[in-house]
Amino acid sequence: MTLVEHLKELRRRVIIAVLAMIAGTVIGFIWYQHSPPGVMTLGEIVRGPYCSLPPEYRADFTDSGECRLLATGPFEMFLLRLKVGFLAGLVISSPMWLYQIWAFITPGLHKGERRSTLLFVTSAVTLFVAGALLAYFIVDIGLEFLLGIGRDTQIAALTGQSYYNFVLALIVIFGVSFEVPLIIAMLNIAGLLEYNQVKDKRRLIWVLLFIFAAVLTPGQEPVSMVILALSMCVLVELAFQFCRFNDRRRGIDNESFDDLDDEEASQLDYQPEPVAAATGIDEQPAPRSTPVKNRPPAGDFDDVL
Repeated sequence: MTLVEHLKELRRRVIIAVLAMIAGTVIGFIWYQHSPPGVMTLGEIVRGPYCSLPPEYRADFTDSGECRLLATGPFEMFLLRLKVGFLAGLVISSPMWLYQIWAFITPGLHKGERRSTLLFVTSAVTLFVAGALLAYFIVDIGLEFLLGIGRDTQIAALTGQSYYNFVLALIVIFGVSFEVPLIIAMLNIAGLLEYNQVKDKRRLIWVLLFIFAAVLTPGQEPVSMVILALSMCVLVELAFQFCRFNDRRRGIDNESFDDLDDEEASQLDYQPEPVAAATGIDEQPAPRSTPVKNRPPAGDFDDVL
């Protein structure tokens, strides 16, 4: 393809992806409040962790005791519904826009590169979904800790905006954090990171992971922080084991030097060739027994001299 044909192809792929996202957003916007029989609405799914808290942890705004969030502005409910519908639309339409990206880049890849790219994208999506699901199921634990600190003197009346921001931030942070092991594996495949460089630094890495979780966890509450840090420690250790296996497969095995002392030299894996006996300084080389061919007569260069 020419450059113009590539741009036209990109434009067509982008338009199809955007239309798929818009259609998914419309479905998510409707699903927020209406759903088929036997299926929970999207609003109930997102509100579920908050409503699972004990009644004494949340304010009651209805006479029937039904779990509801507070809205403090006329457009807040509409904007929240649109935001949640858009995020749901991204997930619903993800097969379509991921396929458009894949269909645009694969014609320029070799067979092995296509296989590696497909494996990378599948692993990235799987890890992100796993982190998002874990975050969703521990939201109520973090909320119960945060809302129960001053329960004797205060009652929590969360607005929909503050609650949804907390839940979505936790889901995104967990999902993105679960991509760290994949980055480690990709650095090892690219030859930029070896198992020998990280095997003795596990304690430092674990401390850094706990600090990372403490900084990024919304609200800095300890329950979510510990769960995120422990999950990342397990995944990073799995990534290290992959690096170890991949280094062995490529012939990079540094474990044979583990039993050596810091001041002890390792054994060489080759035998040096013997050195020929040296000749004396006064010894003159033997004269050449064979004449040099194609030597011009001495008189040919008299004019130069």
